[in-house]
Amino acid sequence: MPEFNDGTPETEPPSDSIVTTEVVVIGSGPAGASAALLLATLGVDAIMITKYRWTANTPRAHITNQRAMEVFRDLGVETQVLADATEHGLVGDTVFCTSITGEEIGRIHTWGTRPDREADYRLASPCLTVDIPQTYLEPILVRNATQRGAHTRFSSEYLSHTQDADGVTVEVLDRLTGARYSIRAKYLIGADGARSKVAADIGLPFEGAMDIAGSMNITFKADISRYVSHRPSVLYWVVQPGSDVGGIGAGLVRMIRPWNEWLIVWGYDIEDEPPVVDERAAVQIVRNLLGMPDLDVEITGTSLWGNNEMYASRLHHGRVFCAGDAVHRHPPSNGLGSNTSVQDAYNLAWKLAAVLRGQAAPALLDSYTAERAPVAERIVKRANRSSREFVGIFESLGLLDARTEAEMAAAIEERKDNTPAGAAKRAALVRAMDLKNYEFNAHGVELGQFYTSSAVLSDGSALPAPTRDTDLYYEMSTVPGSHLPHAWVGDSSRRLALMDLAPYTRWTLLTGIAGEAWAQAGEKIAQELGVPLGTVVIGPGREVTDLYYDWAKLREVEESGVLLVRPDKHIAWRAATLPDNPEDQLRQALLSILGRD
Repeated sequence: MPEFNDGTPETEPPSDSIVTTEVVVIGSGPAGASAALLLATLGVDAIMITKYRWTANTPRAHITNQRAMEVFRDLGVETQVLADATEHGLVGDTVFCTSITGEEIGRIHTWGTRPDREADYRLASPCLTVDIPQTYLEPILVRNATQRGAHTRFSSEYLSHTQDADGVTVEVLDRLTGARYSIRAKYLIGADGARSKVAADIGLPFEGAMDIAGSMNITFKADISRYVSHRPSVLYWVVQPGSDVGGIGAGLVRMIRPWNEWLIVWGYDIEDEPPVVDERAAVQIVRNLLGMPDLDVEITGTSLWGNNEMYASRLHHGRVFCAGDAVHRHPPSNGLGSNTSVQDAYNLAWKLAAVLRGQAAPALLDSYTAERAPVAERIVKRANRSSREFVGIFESLGLLDARTEAEMAAAIEERKDNTPAGAAKRAALVRAMDLKNYEFNAHGVELGQFYTSSAVLSDGSALPAPTRDTDLYYEMSTVPGSHLPHAWVGDSSRRLALMDLAPYTRWTLLTGIAGEAWAQAGEKIAQELGVPLGTVVIGPGREVTDLYYDWAKLREVEESGVLLVRPDKHIAWRAATLPDNPEDQLRQALLSILGRD
């Protein structure tokens, strides 16, 4: 590998000291903390540094979808997350109104809480969507990463790095003492957010733009349970002409903790001077949006931030990888940000461990960009499209043509009229609200990641043609590249999700009784290649049985066939039936996937 110099000035003084590790992680957000936890779980020596004194100090990301919850289940921290989360049943009655105490324009069942959609969600995963603010999630991830062996360093700022054929040298500033030191590692993960210095230093190519719109956050405490607990949700959208910094007047009242901690998101024109919101102004905005002019409010913070529409088309350079907001930057619509960040780490960590342990060739790491860059592009485009689709609600209410506050208020009122115009407005609202399912119930976007890369060995089959909208609906498959379908298995004394049979610490073969010969083949190939590989035979009298006979309908191979499941639960390869030479086929498949052929 040629030598790279990615940002270190030639005149920099030497570091005071140097430490060594296998992987350095920059950032302790959802991507960085998940990476550190995953690496520690796999026994990889890792150091995680962040320039901040502690974890997130504002709620930020909060919707935690099924795929991220599956990662936490796999890591053994799901119960800790659930203990601090607002449960699934309280997250989904998203309300559109003129104020919290005012008239409702409509509600949407969101995050799979409508009965028919809840069936889709429950069939797809052992986990359900919950709400856990980033201020609660990050400490769980950091604590467990540190307990499992990762070294966590706060107030430690990434300055620069250089990489060569053998590793990466990272320059770090101890912000407490002012001392500089170096960390020598085999690999570097840049999970340092939407203004990522690591991504800039390695020159990742990006599509899109930053700061395309402005937003203001106000966090506050006020008990308003009597107005919301009967219609529980994490999101209450307020359409209120005259209350905004500028424009139509649509803001978000977001629940942080039910029902006394809240966050308001309000837009502003990013081309103008940023608004200055003191405590008095913040209290007034809160009272206006809530429709409670005398409410006792405790303002806990204000901040400004920009909406972005940018994604990286390549996620790594040499020995340096980027994850999370560093490579996909978008508004919070669809609740995809932290979830995708966790999944980035889930995809990358096992590959780094495999290469570091000599189980795979370094070429395996190229599959990270091949698999995750398309996901980054998809979620950035989906989130921004969802954000723009709010215009349909404004249009249906007639707000786009109104010029004054009075005209906007009259336009909203017109939806009540027993007139052709009123009827047309009501019909338009039905269509506009239905369109928002693409933001709030985009199950296919949340779970439908299909990988095509060198880390997947095709069996020549293609994904079945979708029967429903691929953004709204997730359809399970075992075509190589798909995520392992969900089914309940077990015996008379326990019930397990299929994913529980395939832990992150190994590769797993799944087969039936007629395919028991795969177990012997798997044991031999595991020893021969030095790869952790286990086999689970599903059937009566075996380790687990197909409790509801769902697995037999989902596996898409014969009972004697096999699925080779990667640590991250994607199907790496499959055989439709038991061949005469299962050892040879399994050996060839693993060698190919691991880049050792």
